[in-house]
This record gives sequence, C-alpha cells and structure tokens, in this order.
Amino acid sequence: MKKFWLAAVLVVGCRTTVPIDWTAYGYDAGGTRHSPAAQITPDNVSKLEVAWVYRTGDYGVGESAARFETTPLLVDGTLYLTTPFGRVVALDPDSGVERWNYDPHIDFSGDYGDFANRGASTWRDPKRRSGDPCARRIFVATIDSRLIALDSASGAPCHDFGVNGEVNLERDLINAPRWKGEYEITSPPAILGDRVIVGSAIGDNNRADAPSGVVRAFDVRTGALLWKWDPLPASTNVGAANAWSIFSVDAERNLVFIPTGSPSPDYYGGQRPGANLYSNSIVALRGTTGEVVWHFQAVHHDLWDYDVPAQPVLADWKGTPAVVQTTKMGNLFILDRATGKPLLAVEERPVPKSDVPGEQAWPTQPFPTNPPLVPQQFRADQIFALSDADREWCRTQLSALRSEGMFTPPSLQGTISYPGNVGGSNWGGVSVDPDRQLIVAPTNRLAATIWLIPRDQLAEARRNAGEAEVATQRGTPYGMKRWWLMTPGHVPCTPPPWGALSAVDLRTGAIRWEVPLGYLPWLASQPEHERWGSPNLGGAMTTSGGLVFVAGTFDQHLYAFDVESGRQIWRAELPAGGNAMPMTYVSSKSGRQFVVIAAGGHDRLHTKLGDFVMAYALPGAPLATPIARNISGEWHGHLVVGHTRFPVIVTFGADERTADFRSTDNTLSGTLNVTRSGDRITYRGDFSYPAKSCRGTMAGTLDVANGGALLIGELELEHNCGDRPREPATLSLRR
Repeated sequence: MKKFWLAAVLVVGCRTTVPIDWTAYGYDAGGTRHSPAAQITPDNVSKLEVAWVYRTGDYGVGESAARFETTPLLVDGTLYLTTPFGRVVALDPDSGVERWNYDPHIDFSGDYGDFANRGASTWRDPKRRSGDPCARRIFVATIDSRLIALDSASGAPCHDFGVNGEVNLERDLINAPRWKGEYEITSPPAILGDRVIVGSAIGDNNRADAPSGVVRAFDVRTGALLWKWDPLPASTNVGAANAWSIFSVDAERNLVFIPTGSPSPDYYGGQRPGANLYSNSIVALRGTTGEVVWHFQAVHHDLWDYDVPAQPVLADWKGTPAVVQTTKMGNLFILDRATGKPLLAVEERPVPKSDVPGEQAWPTQPFPTNPPLVPQQFRADQIFALSDADREWCRTQLSALRSEGMFTPPSLQGTISYPGNVGGSNWGGVSVDPDRQLIVAPTNRLAATIWLIPRDQLAEARRNAGEAEVATQRGTPYGMKRWWLMTPGHVPCTPPPWGALSAVDLRTGAIRWEVPLGYLPWLASQPEHERWGSPNLGGAMTTSGGLVFVAGTFDQHLYAFDVESGRQIWRAELPAGGNAMPMTYVSSKSGRQFVVIAAGGHDRLHTKLGDFVMAYALPGAPLATPIARNISGEWHGHLVVGHTRFPVIVTFGADERTADFRSTDNTLSGTLNVTRSGDRITYRGDFSYPAKSCRGTMAGTLDVANGGALLIGELELEHNCGDRPREPATLSLRR
C-alpha cells in the first residue's frame, strides 16, 4: 500500500477518497515533483475542464514586466501562492476564493535581473496548539531581499520573527550590492528542523566583484542568524557562485543540498584562476552547522553560465539513497546521498583550451557515462532551415565561430555554446516517478553565440548589438555579447526538437522515450511545426495516475502526457504564458483532484504576461459563480509603470460612466470616461502630475475578476513627463 502522508479519509458517495497535499515547492522536501494523486488518468484526462480561475492583480508590462513562476502549496486545507511582487495569497482550494492576501510592498525602484518569485515554504511549530498565532508559518523571500514569516491562518506577520516579521538579507555580505536589484531572492527558502535556509540571485556579468553567494540559516521562530556558508573564500576578488535555485533537505540525515551557480562574471575567469571550488556544484551542508559534508562539481572553472540550475532531487537508486541532478549541459548525475560519489560512472575528459589572453580554461570536465538528455555538439551538416537562404545564413554564421563542443571557451572571434545557457535542463528540473522508476525531464536545445569584447570596443558593440545582450563584466579586460543562433525570422539554426520531454530509466540512466514539447506559434503555418518542439521554462510534475503535466512553452498550453509512453493526450490553452511548474492535490473538502498552474508569462520569452491562477478538474458539482457586482464606489490599488508603483484610489460614479482617479499622496490625479460591457471596462481620460509639472492621457481596459473583488488590466500612458512619451502600464484595484 502506498504511503500518502495523510491526515484524513473522506467518504464521497460509495468511494473512499484520500486528501493529498502539496507541502513544498517540489511536492516534498526532496523535490520529487511526484504526487500520489491518481483520480486523473490517461483514460479520463481528456475530460478535464476549468474548475476556477483566480487573478492576483500583480503583474507589470514594459520596464516593470515580471515573471509569475510560483508553484502553490496545499497545506491544512488552504492553497498558498506568491506573486512576483512578493504578495502571498491564501485561497480556498475548491473554489479559488481568496481567504487573505499579504502585500510586502516591495521596492519597485530596483533594477532586478530576474524579476520573479517561485513560491513559498511552510513550517508547523510543534510547541504551539492549532489556532495559536503563527502555529503554522508561511515563509516568503522577496525580490528586494527580505525573508518574511506570516501566520498561515490570517496572513499577519509573525512579529517574533526578525523585526516585525522580516529579516533584511542584504546585511553582512561580502561585496555589498551597489544598486537595488543586484542582490535578490527568487526561489523559496528550505525548511530543515527549526531552521529556514535561503540563498540568493545575483545579477550576472555586471562586475567581477559581485556580491557573495552566501547561504544562510535563520531560526524559524526568532529570525536569528544560526550559520552562514559562502561558496567562495572571502580572500578572492570575485563574487556570486550563488545558489539561486531550489534547495532540497533530508531531515533524517540532517542535510541540505545546495545547487550553486557560476562565479562572477560568467564568461571570463582570468580574475578567478583554478577550478573555483564549490561553484557550479551540488553541495551537501550539515543542517545544524552549515559545514560542508560533501560536494560534487559539475563544471570546473565555468566560462559558459552553466549554473547548476535545478533542484537536487532525492530518490532511491537500486536501494541506495541518492541525489538526482540535471544540468544546463543536459548531463544527468546520480550521486550517493551520504557521500556525493557518483552511482553512475563519471569520467574526466579533455576539453578545448582558451585562446583568450589572461584566461586559463580548466583542461578537463566531468562527463557521466550514461546518455545526456540533449545533444552536446552542433555541426554544419546538422543545420536546420526552412529555405536555402536561411541555410546559407546559418552556415555563414557558424563558419565564423569556434565550435568544438559544449565546453568550447568564449573567444574574441565568437563561440558557439550548445546546448546553451538556458539549454539542457533548467530551473524546472526533473520529476522522479517512484512507481515506474522514471525520471521525467523537460529540456531545451538552442545554440547561444558568445563574444568577448575588448573594453575599448564595448561602446561600439553596444550600439551595433541589435537584439543581442551586451554586458560590461567590470573588473576584467572584456565585456560580453551573447545571442541565440537563429535566423532573422527567429528560426533556430539547430536541429529540432528545440524543446523536448524525456523519460529516463532511474535504474540505468538509459532514455526510455523522448517527444517534442510544444511548438513555436510563429511557425504554426508549417505542417511539421508540432514535431519541432519549443524552448521551455517551467517544469513538469508526475502523478501516480500515470500522467505528466507540463507547460512552459512558447505556445502557452498546459499539456498532459502518458508517463509510460510519452504520448500527448490532452492540452489546454492558457490565458498567458505558463512559465511555472504545475502542481496537484486532492481536496479534503470535496475529494476532487485539481491540477493548478500559474499563467503569467515571461518577459524575455515574450510570452503573454498576466496574473492568472488556473485550476482544472474532472467534471463534478458545479461551483457557484459569483456575479460581478456594481463597480460604483471607491477602489484602492496600484498603477505600475516603469520602476514605480503608485498607490491609487479610483472612485467610480453611480452610473459607472465616469471615475475620479488619484494617487494616495495626491501627486497624480485625473478624470476618466468609462464604458462597461459585462466584465470588461474600457476607460480613457486626462491626468496631471504636478510633481513633475506635466500632464497626459491614460487609456486602457479593466477586467472584472474574482467575482467582482478585483479590477485588473493594461493601459497606455501618453505624457510629457519624461523621455518616454508613451509607456505601457497596469492598473490593479480592490474594494
């Protein structure tokens, strides 16, 4: 009989139904991303329908665009999720009706490299009775570097934690941040015993002496610092090697498993000679002290932005407790959980040398002997093209670049990096299905192009960069330029599939099946487009019902695949990009299994942005749909434009045809003409901004959402207030 970790058994009709929670980002503390829920199966998944939709009201466009990457938790009969703005929301899991929300009022002025939040964590205090304040705590780490503890029942801060419920994570760093947003938090903290453990995300390629990638443990009750571990010695002149992804914990062994990134900057290592120990590694720390128990370095002296991006997954391998780790290179390592030694053999193989003055690339790199999840070299005879002209364009580009495999060092002439810095397996990681002994992995296969730019040529390179990214890498002789190897029509030169879903035998490392994942919408007119797959960022989860649920693709669908065969058997179009990992649970109230995903898009992938939480279930008792009430009266919320969030009050007239608009500090005001058609509101009006001696117009739409409790939508501002006369924005209003 499967162990379900359950608290109750319900009788629904004549059927016994067991409620099933989702208690951590990756389902459990070991990040398996596998749920024992089994109501939804390959036989009935085609009947899935939308059960409810919730909108958070938190998203931005333009310069304020953020990434809704949360995976919710289901604990004690409540669904908890986070937004990229750091808001924590508690929902009824059967209806999606909001129970409470907490807004930390993040600092919008920051220049954030990865404006995202992937979720919250939870801890139950065994010393407090149910119903006591903060008997269960919800922890969230915000983009502006705060660790916050909330009461799970009310959403109120736990004032005994830190200062009024929060800890400032920017304190006591080696190499303090030089601007707001250089040091940020994007992933949920880990919980081990009475410790909450958190890493950081640090802006890439800005400077060699970036902030330190310290990992810290705090007391879950008081917020007191208990230990800290820095992956790089304080004596070095570089920073980062930070742990920005999700940690796993083994409470029985008192271990926390940390995936680390590259030292700064990514593409030139002359200021950091050697292997750069503990960077690009899986590191096991003692949970009570932070001391290193073991480490395994996946990349020596990283020059390619080959962070270890995925959560280490804890599983059994032929009876041995193991860590399953995927990488951007597509390498799959299976390590002994107690020692870090490979359980599937790993070889050190020679790799190409650097030809850049001042750089000493490491002579070898570790290669597992089991098959990689993705191809690791791109040759001219593999070029994909839709026309002879495109093929010639790709061939010309490729012939001018160094391309000697995935560890070809960056160069002055330009280098191919394949499968690239978002290639292989990224932060979505893998799911481990223990029932079928399968590892399920979504992967990417895109070639990146990298140039090192002498500092005196950097300004010219920036002027001529086009769509390419240019970064300064201050403190080194070279800046950096990178982009994808794709035609001017945005067709990758590399062979498809450009995104795939694979299943690997956990016992042998052999690939059991592989299928394309998603498609590129701009190629949908091509007959073969669904065989080419799509780059993806999100992650997959498996269930004991025999299914894989995954999204993250450019085509903005949530997919279900048969885990045994890889056959796609269901998909649903999402209202925005689904760049998050889905989760599932069985409700303790209704006994129904729900599949939930955040759909909010991704600014760099240019998928549609939004703030949707979508829940799917098999047909059941219909939920009562609240009727959107009259909107007349006063609403409070935020206008988000650029790096500013204006707290605003909008008062709609009794006839819903006009509205007065003002910021709460009265620095911004205007009058709007309003038209309502069902749940859609269109408005236009003038505003003045005396603080900058300017004025303008605003025009947009609002959706009446959450049963009339929220108004949310996009608008455009035209004004004479600065150097951007037209700016996109979002407006979010609550009663």
